Amino acid sequence: MTSSPETSAAKSADPVDSLVLHATDNHVAWITLNRPEALNAITPDQRERLIQHLSHASCDPGVRAVVITATGRGFCAGADLRGGPPTGGPQAGERVAGDVARMIRLGAQRLIGAVLDCEKPVIAAVNGTAAGLGAHLALACDLVLAADSAKFIEVFVRRGLVPDGGGAYLLPRLIGPQRAKELMFFGDALTAADAARLGLVNRVVPADDLEKTARDWAERLATGPTRALALTKQLVNASLDTDRTTAFAAEAAAQEINMTTTDANEGVAAFTERRTPLYRGR
Repeated sequence: MTSSPETSAAKSADPVDSLVLHATDNHVAWITLNRPEALNAITPDQRERLIQHLSHASCDPGVRAVVITATGRGFCAGADLRGGPPTGGPQAGERVAGDVARMIRLGAQRLIGAVLDCEKPVIAAVNGTAAGLGAHLALACDLVLAADSAKFIEVFVRRGLVPDGGGAYLLPRLIGPQRAKELMFFGDALTAADAARLGLVNRVVPADDLEKTARDWAERLATGPTRALALTKQLVNASLDTDRTTAFAAEAAAQEINMTTTDANEGVAAFTERRTPLYRGR
């Protein structure tokens, strides 16, 4: 659907657009947090815009990979705790039973779910400190690139808080329960190199090479068989929560679905014809 000039103007006038930059280049959607003065701590409005961009990426045939990154020296310092109660949340003195649970469920958890459920591969390009929800935003991505200056901090314990944003779900699945507890119990800063050693990060690169590496990876994914990648992502994510019988059934169903795609037919044809496949994302 084409936006009217009035609609486009209204969108461009939205101040959140300057705080969450968005551009598509060579079928890659670049989503950039842009509050460097606050180390890119996420406000409720920014969170909703991130969820919106990820949702649109899933259904936009022009987008075949996503990169989440940030400006300045921080990737994301977590949720902005200084901006007052979230939009639609309880006002001071009005909290009732269930308010906090609803805030978490409808806020941080929705954001992490949007990354996990995005139907395009998502790369985190971590340019600096990723703390709390910011760390979980990065770790929910399918691939994680980190500048050598980046740090990951499970900061919740320092504030007397329980981890949110799916941290207690993500971390044990990535590094096991003992290591996850160590990070969450102590809240120590983890260097990019140590994060890579533990398996939280795919690759550490010099800060000056981060954008180029992210672009190379994303554009490589964007030329791949998009639906096959989406189904593969779904299978891998679901495998951590299911038994073998269910996982095997899901794999067979995914194969059935994927074999109806143009890209699957192209891949098979290219193999038999001994040529490089040309995938179109459908």
